[in-house]
Amino acid sequence: MAIARREFLGGVAGAALAAGFSRRAAAADDILIGVPTAQSSPVGVGDHKDWLNGVTLAVDEINAAGGVAGRKLRAEVTDIDIMTPEGTVAAFQTLTGKKVNAIVSSFVLIPQPAMDAAAAAGVPYLHGNTSIASLDLVKSNPTKYKNVFQIDGAETWYGYGFVRYLDKLAASGGWKPKNNKIHIVQEQIAYTQTISKSVQKAIAESGGKWVLGPVTDIQFPVQDWSPVLRALHDSDAGVIFIDHWVAAELAAFCQQFAADPVKGSLVYLQYGPSQPEFLKLAGGSAEGMVWGTVIGTHADPKAMDFRARYIKRFGDNMGIVYTGSGYDTVKALASVWATVDPANFDAVGAAIRKLRYEGVCGTYTFDRPEQAPLVHPWQTEDVKAGISHLLLQVQNGQHKIIAPDELAEVKIKPAPWF
Repeated sequence: MAIARREFLGGVAGAALAAGFSRRAAAADDILIGVPTAQSSPVGVGDHKDWLNGVTLAVDEINAAGGVAGRKLRAEVTDIDIMTPEGTVAAFQTLTGKKVNAIVSSFVLIPQPAMDAAAAAGVPYLHGNTSIASLDLVKSNPTKYKNVFQIDGAETWYGYGFVRYLDKLAASGGWKPKNNKIHIVQEQIAYTQTISKSVQKAIAESGGKWVLGPVTDIQFPVQDWSPVLRALHDSDAGVIFIDHWVAAELAAFCQQFAADPVKGSLVYLQYGPSQPEFLKLAGGSAEGMVWGTVIGTHADPKAMDFRARYIKRFGDNMGIVYTGSGYDTVKALASVWATVDPANFDAVGAAIRKLRYEGVCGTYTFDRPEQAPLVHPWQTEDVKAGISHLLLQVQNGQHKIIAPDELAEVKIKPAPWF
């Protein structure tokens, strides 16, 4: 019996060892997607969670359908400090150390360290940094950054494109400005400064159609919007451009503005309302606010089907920017990996440059020096040829697309303070 017991236990141990080895082998054969995700940063956590949720949904759907060429996808997630270059590089080096097959990132605030870390490893890096600096780096050194791709347009379109949207809106008769002055409230990071300069450039090129009002500086974190509101009342501009991106602080602005509005002014909040916490924090004070994003989930049947699947999985507190773009990025990568060895980074990069992928946020192509999609409607008039710059308004407590015309759900409405 002792011998039999030893044989039995040996067989069990051997089977367990074999099963463990089999699981490790299967895991080792997974296609690994690195996802640097802000979990402890003072900003960006909501956006990064949206992105990770979109990535997760895509990974699960692909795996449920059999994976890619018989291999499963697996997300490798690591925390990232997007506020410092050191924290950014550490996260990327952690992921490349795990031998990921690609890095997909919603955004970092200091792009070049992330790009350099990815380039050093040669790993394909797809990001939503929304950065003209990132595009210029790729264009200036195509050999070094051959596997770095931006999934959206530059932040400059937030400013330049918005002024061009005002041209169209005024020409359509959908809104008559009380005056042609644009008052800019600008935060101090490079991202918002670049946006402010793009607004000013568009104003200067308008031939007098628009004039630059005051430029008011703010500094993150904004504790009190009262001084800004006084400046806005003093200038009484027809357009107020709040060049800031933190949802909680923009919600606080809405609350203070609603209590003492600048009557008749169109108020634009740059991007931040896209973050899922904004509507809850702002409450009814967000009604009528206009905001924009250079990438976002559309409201056509394909995109609405995605929204429904997302909400079923993660609940109805859904941002419409990084959810869809994270989902699209993984789906696009999977379409490349279906025909190219994921371990051959340069072959994957070459395939991405030839890619055309129609997702829930538009059409991704990278066959140009910047290795980023075209921005519709400013770089292409074909809505099926690029990623659209969306303008939205809060109507009845919901975000509704008001431009471009091909994707609009509703028309702009007079805000309550009009």
